[in-house]
Amino acid sequence: MSAVPEARHETSPQVEREILFRVVNRVAIVTLNRPAALNALSHAMVRELAMLVEHCRTDSGIVALVLKGAGDRGFCAGGDVREVYRLATHGDARWLAFFIDEYRLDYVLHTFPKPVVALLDGIAMGGGMGLGQAARLRIATERSRIAMPETRIGFVPDVGASHFLSVMPAELELYAGLTGATLSGADAVRLHLADLCVPAEWLASFEERLQRMPHAGECMEALRGVFEPPCNVVPHAPLAPFTQLIMRHFDRRSSVERIVATLRHDLEREPPREVRQWLQATYDTLTSLSPTMLHVTREALLRGRQMTLAECFRMELGIVKRAIEEGDFREGVRALLIDKDREPRWSPATLAEVGPERVRHFLGSPWTHEAHPLAGLGAAADAVRDRLKN
Repeated sequence: MSAVPEARHETSPQVEREILFRVVNRVAIVTLNRPAALNALSHAMVRELAMLVEHCRTDSGIVALVLKGAGDRGFCAGGDVREVYRLATHGDARWLAFFIDEYRLDYVLHTFPKPVVALLDGIAMGGGMGLGQAARLRIATERSRIAMPETRIGFVPDVGASHFLSVMPAELELYAGLTGATLSGADAVRLHLADLCVPAEWLASFEERLQRMPHAGECMEALRGVFEPPCNVVPHAPLAPFTQLIMRHFDRRSSVERIVATLRHDLEREPPREVRQWLQATYDTLTSLSPTMLHVTREALLRGRQMTLAECFRMELGIVKRAIEEGDFREGVRALLIDKDREPRWSPATLAEVGPERVRHFLGSPWTHEAHPLAGLGAAADAVRDRLKN
């Protein structure tokens, strides 16, 4: 049984750490501890998480892993976008190492041999979804705000989104991925992005129940008993009334231009108030985002439905590299988070100006397969698949 270095223990008498670790009744609890930053991930946090996850994998005294965020505002708001922007703007290529390490961590969690539970209480977005969606038991609450909002900064839904968003119908996946819509906990359960939606106050006492968790029998069943209330009433899902609208407007056969055109067409027909509000909000969102990344995101999400998890991570890393080096990412971050003028100057500026060759360029890998930084992900599974093909 290996030991966790003392500096990583919650009880270490040092400066408050960004990752806290403790074991309760043979279950490891890993806490993201940057509540003032909504537990956003720094590169150092990603590296430390990777070390702790490996410790949990090899320690026979640990039977499961719980991921949670400190405070009551969020599980994890994503990666440290400002730091990536700073490095990229100064020509410092270290930003790429952050994504490589983050994707490797996410992949390890997706394929972890022991049960992983993620407490998606509060905000769970971007990199937080990369961690949370890797769990076998995903717990949302009435406070959950779940989203992949990357298109809003000229980016692409990543951290495995082209894989984990595919659990829903393609039309709903395109809506969530293109618009970056924020989902409630109930919406997340309905769309298969969470397994339970429970009262936040119920989660506050989970460690007391964990202390009493039996270890005889199936571990996942025991863990579910810890996190699911005896009488759980899932709240109303706000997105549910708009499902048919989404299915019609975000048809997988429609280009982004076509989606925007149908939204505009229905707005001109003077629909009922609630429908008009949804149409207007969706239209305004899509027409304000990076045209290039909307086209690229649509294609990536549809491709991801036919790809393995490892292939999705490799595709996304290639898109990320191009988006940061030659795409709209830096301009999107500048406009939304740095200068905050909310007037991004996308290039090209319109959907019609984005040619198919530009979309293919962003989706084409910057590396050969052998030289890809994530070439080793899923190597065994890829080898089996290749043998079956031949």
